[in-house]
Order: sequence, then C-alpha cells, then structure tokens
Amino acid sequence: MNDDTVIMVRELRRSYRGGGAAFEAVGGIDLEVRRGELYALLGTNGAGKTSALEVIEGLAPATGGTVRVLGLDPYTEAPRLRPRLGIMLQEAGFSDDLTVEETARMWAGTLTTPRPVAEVLAEVDLQDRRPVRVGSLSGGERRRLDLALALLGGPEVLFLDEPTTGLDPESRHAAWRLIRRLLDAGTTIMLTTHYLEEAERLADRIAIMQGGRIATAGTLAEIVADQPARIEFDRPAGDLPRLPGVSLSDSGARVLIETGRLQVTLTALLHWAGDRELTGLSAQSASLEQTFLAVAGGGAGRAAAPVPTAGRSTAEPRRVDTQEVSR
Repeated sequence: MNDDTVIMVRELRRSYRGGGAAFEAVGGIDLEVRRGELYALLGTNGAGKTSALEVIEGLAPATGGTVRVLGLDPYTEAPRLRPRLGIMLQEAGFSDDLTVEETARMWAGTLTTPRPVAEVLAEVDLQDRRPVRVGSLSGGERRRLDLALALLGGPEVLFLDEPTTGLDPESRHAAWRLIRRLLDAGTTIMLTTHYLEEAERLADRIAIMQGGRIATAGTLAEIVADQPARIEFDRPAGDLPRLPGVSLSDSGARVLIETGRLQVTLTALLHWAGDRELTGLSAQSASLEQTFLAVAGGGAGRAAAPVPTAGRSTAEPRRVDTQEVSR
C-alpha cells in the first residue's frame, strides 16, 4: 500500500448465515481508492455493494480478505481510524424529537475535533432550519442533515451512501458543488448512488458490482468504451443511407444507428442527408447507463483491470445505532 493509496481492498469476502446455509454477498473483490479522488461503487439491489461498503467503513467484519483505510484495519482499529472518517448512511436513525441544531450538537459531542455546527449547517443550507425538530423535516432536508453530520469532523475520508436520494434537482446540484469543493480541498470520497448521472459527473473512477463481484471498473471513458454511441432520427421517405461498420435499425417510425465512431458516422449521415432535414435528430455518446444495464442484464462489461498502485439505492436502508458509528 503506497502513500497515495487511501483505501485498499484485497480479496474481500463477506458471507451471511441463515437456516444453516451460508450466503456469500461479496465474493472476493479488489479495489483501491487514491488520495483526493471520488470512487463510485455502483450496482443493482443485491449486487453486494452495501455489504462491501459496510466492511470498508468498519461497521462490519470481513469474512475473508484484507481491508485497509489510511493504513488501518477499519474494524479492529476503529477507535484510531474513526476520528478521520465521515460516514453518511442511507438512514441515520436520529431522534425525531430533537431539533436540527440539537442533533448536530449531540453528534459534535462524540467527535474529537468537531467543526463549528453553524458553519456546517450553513454548508448544507440548513441554517434557517436549526430550531425545527427532525421529525418535521422533509426527506430531502433529512438527507442534508445526514450530510452535515458526516462533515462535522472534517474527515480525511468521506463515505457517501446514496447522498442525494430525496433531494430536488436544485438541492442535488448544490450537494454536487459541495462535494466538488471537498475534493478540491483534498478529501477522499467513496460514493454509492443509483443516480448514474451523479457518478458520471463526480467520479474519477467507477466500479460496477454484480453478483458479489466487480464486473467492470475504470474511468468513465474506460467503462463505456465497449458500448456504442447512438444516433436517432425520424424515418424519412425513401431508402436509408448505407453506412459501413454500424448497426442500423428501422422501426418504421424511427431509425437507430449504433456506432463506435460517432463523429465519423454522424458526418457521413449528414453528408447523405444533404439539404434534407432529419427531424428528431439526436446523437449521444456511449453512456454509463448502457454499461450498467449491460452488466445488470448479464452482458459483458469491461473486465476489472488489475488494481493500480499509483495515481485521482434503492437498497434497504442501513440503520446503525449512533453509538456504533461514533465508536
């Protein structure tokens, strides 16, 4: 583990026992997260990402393999590591009877060197909601409070589990701006999300889990490299163009072209069209959604590369007792 590696996972396995049989939720995954980058761990419900993340956060022991965060075992060395981490769970389980400010001050009391409560609440735009009871907050406001509590300790490493679920578009973009500021300040972030646009916009590197394993991993460009770009337009009268090296589908109403060379194909299409208007024309590069759906459907994704050594849900909510998080 070199100085640039903040999170190192080797052959991580996690199994559950029920009815005498063991179920392996995480089947031997490898990953590394570098200092100052955002690493997105994606997957469908049941893919194993939450089970893996709980081990990396130190909330559960591994069945097998090795996990190190900032050079420490996150489970057995939790008292040493915890002050350097921020964890935003899918649901924190705080008392509905406390106000926003009371909740934040209570949480600050569990931290070694907390930041000023008013400053952090202002960062997530909750300064005007300080006297409001948590039970009266909207779902989006609760998520912003969860984020504030994760930031109170000024963490070196921040875990964000579905951070923008329930937020309206304006609040989601505000959260993204805050996350970018944290990255610019050197915070290392590990993110899970079902908003693929969120991962596309924020992540330096992405891994997609399926069946307890990492099906594909890399930068966004690397992950989508095997997927075609798409060009669509309304079906014009007459013959369609002959474009070599592409897949062309004609539904009678719309034409879909899939290509590995978007600019070349689009140029040839427009040359063919000449002065003819192609109505409903759209062109889109390969997307993370295409790769995600291919993996979820059992299609071949980009195989996870060997772990580098240098270099930037709708799942059931996890409820964790506040004492466990702060231990």
